[in-house]
Amino acid sequence: MPTLIHHPLCPHSRFIRLILAEYGIETQLLEERVTDRNPDFLHLNPAGRTPVFVDDDGTVVPGASVIAEYLDETRGSAAGAARLLPTELMARVETRRLVEWFNCKFYDEVTNWLVTEKVYKRFALAGNGGGAPDMDLLRAARANIRPHMRYIGYLTGVRKWLAGDCLTYADFAAAAHISCADYLGDAPWDEDESAKHWYQRIKSRPAFRPLIADRAPGMIPGRYYAELDF
Repeated sequence: MPTLIHHPLCPHSRFIRLILAEYGIETQLLEERVTDRNPDFLHLNPAGRTPVFVDDDGTVVPGASVIAEYLDETRGSAAGAARLLPTELMARVETRRLVEWFNCKFYDEVTNWLVTEKVYKRFALAGNGGGAPDMDLLRAARANIRPHMRYIGYLTGVRKWLAGDCLTYADFAAAAHISCADYLGDAPWDEDESAKHWYQRIKSRPAFRPLIADRAPGMIPGRYYAELDF
């Protein structure tokens, strides 16, 4: 059985978990706190970041974008019409563009600050970056997420899914990051109705159920986190 080394509130880990669940790939999950600087984990991924995918044959694939490409190359064709990275060239470009948007831009402006300040710093030793959250960074993240929600609303207002007519990696990348903000009570569902309806659709998929069941130690999820219709 493949193994995914992850953190429950790492948005990049959640992105890969959603892909694996959507494809029906049974996977063993191993939790890793990157602030611990575990030498065994650093041997697998010197960058010291989750997720890391270890395939049945021992192949080690580090990083969310690399794992997504690896899964498409090794499992994508078997999914047929349900393939999450389209076969048509420009559809692949748009899907990759949006995956980068959420895994890089959204992460840099929103989820990195939310998760680092509210989660990672809480459980890390002072020498490894632990301590009280920086409220200025949290306020910035809460302000920054709003235009992103409007952008999702714009995309879903002119398309069935974020990248086009089919469900793709782009939807799962966006949903992974928003689910972290939702868990932490920082998803502004009053910002854009179209974005909210899109999230309700993807949140209702069976692939989302393991994430909805997630609970971080000592942290109660936001009031709408487990609700499908909110």
